[in-house]
Amino acid sequence: MSLINTLIPTFNRPPARRPSRSGAVDIGPAIKPAYELRETPEAFGVTVHLPGVGKDGLDLTAEEGVLRVVGRRAWKRPEAWATLYRETSDAPYELVLEHENMVDVGKIHAELTDGILRISLPKSEAIKPRKIAVS
Repeated sequence: MSLINTLIPTFNRPPARRPSRSGAVDIGPAIKPAYELRETPEAFGVTVHLPGVGKDGLDLTAEEGVLRVVGRRAWKRPEAWATLYRETSDAPYELVLEHENMVDVGKIHAELTDGILRISLPKSEAIKPRKIAVS
Protein backbone atom coordinates (compact mmCIF):
# COMPACT_ATOMS: atom_id res chain seq x y z
CA MET A 1 0.00 0.00 0.00
CA SER A 2 1.42 3.39 -0.96
CA LEU A 3 1.93 6.25 1.47
CA ILE A 4 -0.86 8.32 -0.13
CA ASN A 5 -3.33 5.44 0.39
CA THR A 6 -2.49 5.26 4.08
CA LEU A 7 -2.96 9.02 4.51
CA ILE A 8 -6.09 9.31 2.38
CA PRO A 9 -7.69 5.85 2.10
CA THR A 10 -10.27 6.85 -0.53
CA PHE A 11 -7.82 8.65 -2.85
CA ASN A 12 -7.43 5.84 -5.40
CA ARG A 13 -10.84 4.23 -4.98
CA PRO A 14 -13.21 4.60 -7.92
CA PRO A 15 -16.31 6.65 -7.19
CA ALA A 16 -19.50 4.81 -6.27
CA ARG A 17 -21.36 3.84 -9.44
CA ARG A 18 -25.01 4.61 -9.77
CA PRO A 19 -27.30 2.42 -11.86
CA SER A 20 -27.00 3.36 -15.51
CA ARG A 21 -30.00 4.80 -17.29
CA SER A 22 -31.60 3.12 -20.27
CA GLY A 23 -29.21 4.50 -22.92
CA ALA A 24 -26.22 5.32 -20.72
CA VAL A 25 -23.07 3.27 -21.12
CA ASP A 26 -21.06 2.57 -17.97
CA ILE A 27 -17.57 3.96 -18.60
CA GLY A 28 -16.03 2.56 -15.43
CA PRO A 29 -14.20 4.74 -12.91
CA ALA A 30 -14.28 8.38 -13.95
CA ILE A 31 -13.12 11.77 -12.71
CA LYS A 32 -15.69 14.46 -11.94
CA PRO A 33 -14.42 17.60 -13.68
CA ALA A 34 -14.47 21.08 -12.20
CA TYR A 35 -17.54 23.00 -13.37
CA GLU A 36 -19.47 26.23 -12.79
CA LEU A 37 -23.21 26.90 -13.04
CA ARG A 38 -24.82 30.26 -13.79
CA GLU A 39 -28.44 31.27 -14.23
CA THR A 40 -30.06 34.09 -16.18
CA PRO A 41 -33.79 34.67 -16.69
CA GLU A 42 -33.53 32.96 -20.11
CA ALA A 43 -31.06 30.09 -19.59
CA PHE A 44 -28.66 28.17 -17.40
CA GLY A 45 -24.96 28.28 -18.26
CA VAL A 46 -22.52 25.49 -17.48
CA THR A 47 -18.75 25.79 -17.87
CA VAL A 48 -16.89 22.48 -17.58
CA HIS A 49 -13.09 22.22 -17.40
CA LEU A 50 -11.92 19.22 -19.47
CA PRO A 51 -8.14 19.56 -19.97
CA GLY A 52 -6.80 17.35 -22.75
CA VAL A 53 -10.22 16.59 -24.26
CA GLY A 54 -10.89 17.32 -27.94
CA LYS A 55 -14.18 17.43 -29.82
CA ASP A 56 -13.74 13.83 -30.97
CA GLY A 57 -13.41 12.63 -27.34
CA LEU A 58 -16.49 14.47 -26.08
CA ASP A 59 -19.93 12.95 -25.60
CA LEU A 60 -22.77 15.22 -24.47
CA THR A 61 -26.26 13.76 -23.94
CA ALA A 62 -29.48 15.14 -22.50
CA GLU A 63 -32.41 12.86 -21.74
CA GLU A 64 -34.97 12.17 -19.01
CA GLY A 65 -34.03 15.26 -16.98
CA VAL A 66 -30.30 14.43 -16.99
CA LEU A 67 -27.40 16.18 -18.72
CA ARG A 68 -24.37 13.89 -19.05
CA VAL A 69 -20.91 15.01 -20.17
CA VAL A 70 -18.23 12.38 -20.84
CA GLY A 71 -14.77 13.44 -21.99
CA ARG A 72 -11.90 11.17 -22.97
CA ARG A 73 -8.39 12.56 -23.30
CA ALA A 74 -6.55 12.06 -26.56
CA TRP A 75 -3.06 11.81 -25.02
CA LYS A 76 -1.47 8.38 -25.25
CA ARG A 77 1.67 7.31 -23.40
CA PRO A 78 4.65 6.81 -25.74
CA GLU A 79 5.95 3.22 -25.84
CA ALA A 80 9.42 4.03 -24.53
CA TRP A 81 8.00 6.19 -21.74
CA ALA A 82 8.85 5.28 -18.15
CA THR A 83 6.50 7.11 -15.80
CA LEU A 84 8.18 8.28 -12.62
CA TYR A 85 5.35 10.48 -11.35
CA ARG A 86 2.08 11.62 -12.82
CA GLU A 87 -0.49 13.96 -11.25
CA THR A 88 -3.43 12.87 -13.40
CA SER A 89 -4.80 9.51 -14.43
CA ASP A 90 -6.04 8.31 -17.81
CA ALA A 91 -9.59 7.92 -16.48
CA PRO A 92 -12.27 9.74 -18.49
CA TYR A 93 -14.18 12.71 -17.15
CA GLU A 94 -17.86 12.29 -16.31
CA LEU A 95 -20.30 14.93 -15.12
CA VAL A 96 -23.98 14.16 -14.56
CA LEU A 97 -26.39 17.01 -13.77
CA GLU A 98 -30.10 16.54 -13.10
CA HIS A 99 -32.43 19.35 -14.14
CA GLU A 100 -36.04 18.23 -13.49
CA ASN A 101 -37.09 18.91 -17.12
CA MET A 102 -36.56 22.66 -16.72
CA VAL A 103 -34.43 22.77 -19.88
CA ASP A 104 -35.56 22.96 -23.52
CA VAL A 105 -33.45 20.04 -24.78
CA GLY A 106 -33.95 20.93 -28.45
CA LYS A 107 -32.20 24.30 -28.02
CA ILE A 108 -29.10 23.25 -26.06
CA HIS A 109 -25.90 24.75 -27.48
CA ALA A 110 -22.36 23.69 -26.59
CA GLU A 111 -18.88 24.72 -27.69
CA LEU A 112 -15.47 23.35 -26.71
CA THR A 113 -12.42 25.61 -26.85
CA ASP A 114 -9.00 24.73 -25.38
CA GLY A 115 -10.43 22.18 -22.94
CA ILE A 116 -13.22 24.48 -21.71
CA LEU A 117 -16.75 23.31 -22.54
CA ARG A 118 -19.45 25.99 -22.42
CA ILE A 119 -23.03 24.74 -22.50
CA SER A 120 -26.10 26.94 -22.82
CA LEU A 121 -29.25 25.29 -21.45
CA PRO A 122 -32.27 27.43 -22.41
CA LYS A 123 -35.10 27.27 -19.91
CA SER A 124 -38.33 25.69 -21.05
CA GLU A 125 -41.15 28.15 -21.75
CA ALA A 126 -43.19 26.82 -18.81
CA ILE A 127 -40.74 28.13 -16.19
CA LYS A 128 -39.72 31.45 -17.79
CA PRO A 129 -41.11 34.55 -16.09
CA ARG A 130 -44.02 36.14 -17.99
CA LYS A 131 -45.47 39.62 -17.94
CA ILE A 132 -49.23 39.46 -17.51
CA ALA A 133 -51.33 42.29 -18.88
CA VAL A 134 -54.07 43.50 -16.60
CA SER A 135 -57.26 44.79 -18.26
